[in-house]
Amino acid sequence: MMAKFNSTGDIVRATNLSGMAEFYQDSTEITYKGSSMTFERILTTLTAIDFSNNRLEGTIPASLGRLVSLRVLNMSHNAFTGKIPAQLGGMTDLESLDLSCNELSGHIPQELTDLTFLGTLNLSQNQLLGKIPQSRQFSTFESSSFKGNLGLCGPPLSNHCGISPAPPSPVHVDDSSQVDVMLFLFVGLGFGIGFSAAILVRWGRIGVWFVKSARSLLA
Repeated sequence: MMAKFNSTGDIVRATNLSGMAEFYQDSTEITYKGSSMTFERILTTLTAIDFSNNRLEGTIPASLGRLVSLRVLNMSHNAFTGKIPAQLGGMTDLESLDLSCNELSGHIPQELTDLTFLGTLNLSQNQLLGKIPQSRQFSTFESSSFKGNLGLCGPPLSNHCGISPAPPSPVHVDDSSQVDVMLFLFVGLGFGIGFSAAILVRWGRIGVWFVKSARSLLA
């Protein structure tokens, strides 16, 4: 898979255990282009790696990018962390890439747009962020290829990049409003002082009447 070769499309065969000249035919089941498929005949043109639904951890090796004849790479439903290696863009024969349901972070490498034969892409349910590349094949993928990454933005997702809520504008108070407020405060203050003075005067008159009444009773 690390070198280009002229594939003949021959069926992969092996000698049977009895050592006879007859051949038996292998079959395999892999997740190919988003679907679980059984290949009754394995052709030499079918070069695939399917590590899905395991408990693999760590980062995705950048050396995978050297597999230039690889057509299918499925590493979904594991616990891979770190960034998607930009070197994966070197697998120019790749037709299906599934890295979904991991813990991958960072941006989607622009180098993945070099995968011009890519027909199926699934990067959903990770922790990716930033703008989704738009050139070449990436402009053909639907939102399902990127869902579950809250930090991603741009088409085909509905959330746009670079748009943040506008800060609240400061409240402008013109001079006339300030004058009205000051007048209201002065009027209120004057009313309060006048009301307090009236109460004091009233109580003063009541006090004088009370003293006079007491004196007349004692006399």
